[in-house]
Amino acid sequence: MTTPARFIDVLRLKLGAAVQENISLAPYTSARIGGPADILVTVKSADEFADAIKVIWDYGMPYYILGGGSNLLVSDKGVRGVVVLDRAKDVRFESDDQPTVWSEAGVIFSNLANRCASKGFSGLEWAATVPGTVGGAVYGNAGAFGSDMSTNLIWADVLTKNGREKLSVEQMEYGYRTSALKRGEKHAIVLSAMLRLKNASSEEVSVKISEFSERRKSTQPPGASMGSMFKNPAGDHAGRLIEAAGLKGTRIGNAEISTKHGNFFINHGETKAEDVRALINLTQKTVREKFGVELELEVELVGEW
Repeated sequence: MTTPARFIDVLRLKLGAAVQENISLAPYTSARIGGPADILVTVKSADEFADAIKVIWDYGMPYYILGGGSNLLVSDKGVRGVVVLDRAKDVRFESDDQPTVWSEAGVIFSNLANRCASKGFSGLEWAATVPGTVGGAVYGNAGAFGSDMSTNLIWADVLTKNGREKLSVEQMEYGYRTSALKRGEKHAIVLSAMLRLKNASSEEVSVKISEFSERRKSTQPPGASMGSMFKNPAGDHAGRLIEAAGLKGTRIGNAEISTKHGNFFINHGETKAEDVRALINLTQKTVREKFGVELELEVELVGEW
């Protein structure tokens, strides 16, 4: 696409060297897969984030928000328009009878959970093994071990076309791994969030985190992946269906359905997004034909396909 010169000038005036052109996105994704962004803008505060988005909106440019780079597959052709890489990482704790933590959207969620533990706050132990950022977790209602963001969120500071506002947990209209934002029912960018915690001792919280981490390690494969590929169908597990279909270990190019857990696709090096996409299609087709179940992607397909 042709990028208006004036748009680049305005972006650079506000954010300087944070604005780059034709940058590979593979290093910024957990799967280490993906082509280039026409423009990559790295923001380091919620205010910078808001400034960048306002310019993008003013010029009507297509854009994508990139946080921790998990739960997504970037196409080999890359992303047209602007990719905003959120590296806003300010965190503030409030300690009283009802402790809370305020976090900018670019904070790595698992790191935040461990910081809470070190201060003797519980409530986010489930998040210690969750990949991605706080912003992504708020947007997609991330969850693990029977909990999800809906249990912790008090409000999210978001940017809309009308300016900044706070959305309560009720206004997010959370469902399983989804929200009003993810479904496109509300148009807003998550800048920061206020989360509910509980008072505890750092020892008991750390023990619980260790238990969750060991459970995760025992069931999920190491290596570069996108996280869980498919949502669990009602009353079943995507990994069980994929295994029962005989697909574990199936490989296309350097992309493989993990032999340890069928709902994880592993990048064995220099993997093409098209190979992963072909493996996705094969899995959905096989499970549909064998069990009559339509597997729905949990991973988001990003870019030009």
